[in-house]
Amino acid sequence: MQEIWKKIDAHAKQWTKEAGGLLVSSLKDSLLIETKSNASDLVTNMDRQIEQFFIEKIQSTYPNHRVLGEEGYGDDITSSDGTVWLIDPIDGTMNFVHQKRNFAISIGVYHDGVGKIGLVYDPVHDELYHALEGEGAYCNGIEIPKLEPGSVSEGVVAVNATWLTENRRLDHRKMAELVRRARGTRSYGCAALEIVYVATGRLDAYITPRLSPWDFGGGAVIVQEAGGIITTFAGEPLGLVGQSSVLVAKPGVYEQVIEYVKG
Repeated sequence: MQEIWKKIDAHAKQWTKEAGGLLVSSLKDSLLIETKSNASDLVTNMDRQIEQFFIEKIQSTYPNHRVLGEEGYGDDITSSDGTVWLIDPIDGTMNFVHQKRNFAISIGVYHDGVGKIGLVYDPVHDELYHALEGEGAYCNGIEIPKLEPGSVSEGVVAVNATWLTENRRLDHRKMAELVRRARGTRSYGCAALEIVYVATGRLDAYITPRLSPWDFGGGAVIVQEAGGIITTFAGEPLGLVGQSSVLVAKPGVYEQVIEYVKG
């Protein structure tokens, strides 16, 4: 069975690299930019093109697999049964548009709700973070060392500044206390990269009260293979249907940070 997953993994890597090349080439071209739910929620013609690229590849190669993609070109997923691909064609679209960096392609392949393959590709820096269940986490083929326990006071926590202001999802006073306790804070505006940065030790924790499965699907497999912990704010496993709060951290830091975010 593992040989089958290795074959799927090889296809996923090949397609992800191809898609990344398309994104990098497009940076020289003018983009068609639209808004979705609000002025900060951007979508480009490349988001749609890349998602359709993956769907065509998956449907022609693995017709029994289902696809959940951010732009809605895949299937209507109401359960985690079978094999499901979670695709974010450009995670960090605002960065893609404004900065031309700090964006990624995120791919997670799950079977009956269990993460089998995780891929997060930063095409600008040509960094492919990848993991196959049970075989460790890697960046460009080099194994990522297992995470050692840490503490908030010696760690860097990723949190968007929005959650440090009054809002309906998090107690901003607790967030301010956490920021004061941490060695430092960062915000990259790309959930997939922030999750794998925890896996590599560039970050020690990442907090967000609202992500969709395609945002965390790939990174979750990678960070768990590196020895990190990823759950909801309530400490529960992440699901493949609907939005969820997400806390990801290295051991030790996780136990400290969850005290600031759980209800």
